[in-house]
Amino acid sequence: MTDYIDFAVIGGTGLTALEGLEIIHREVVHTPYGEPSGQITHGRIGEHRIVFLARHGYSHTIPPHQINYRANMWALKSIGVEKVVAIAAVGGITPAMQPQALVIPNQIIDYTYGRKHTYFDEGLEKVTHIDFSKPYCEELRQALLVAGKSLGVIDGATYGATQGPRLETAAEIQRMERDGCNVVGMTAMPEAALARELGLCYASCNVVANWAAGKSEQLITMDEIYANLAQSMGRVRTLLRSLVC
Repeated sequence: MTDYIDFAVIGGTGLTALEGLEIIHREVVHTPYGEPSGQITHGRIGEHRIVFLARHGYSHTIPPHQINYRANMWALKSIGVEKVVAIAAVGGITPAMQPQALVIPNQIIDYTYGRKHTYFDEGLEKVTHIDFSKPYCEELRQALLVAGKSLGVIDGATYGATQGPRLETAAEIQRMERDGCNVVGMTAMPEAALARELGLCYASCNVVANWAAGKSEQLITMDEIYANLAQSMGRVRTLLRSLVC
């Protein structure tokens, strides 16, 4: 067996542990940007080394606007991670994005504010920019699509990243749809941009947990969200196992 880490999984709402992961050890990583969301779990799936980090903490207590995204991504980079698969619960905006769908997004529109969103903000010898035309690593995106082919994953969507922790108004969702968003979530930014700044290959699997505000006659409830996530996470785990096998 090798100590090379095949990829890291960042688990979002509904995925605070990775079933089937043979745990080797857990590691506390300190960073120049503060503490990550929790310990990093090292493990194996078959012959493959995987690390896992729960984005909201292992007890799911960190709201999206309070996540230390810089510490999370720096911690993964510092232990040798090169590829990151981010799992995120989202709301569906356009008709194809119905609850329980699995989506591999290819674009982002950022509506967040006030978050620590870059490593290039102080102590610089020169102003630094990254090319973010394509925010997700296409190589890893394609690997996820191949791994999820039998699961009916959807290829391509624009993720609208909102501030949270409240859900959006119906008018906000209408605006986002006019902007071209297909799904809405709260964690893709600055996570994806920080990964790019660190040179990490980063892609995401979005799990549609509910219709976004105004897209259904019913009010959105946490019971509905968690029920749809519970129904979907088995397929997410199948996708991840297929990715490494």
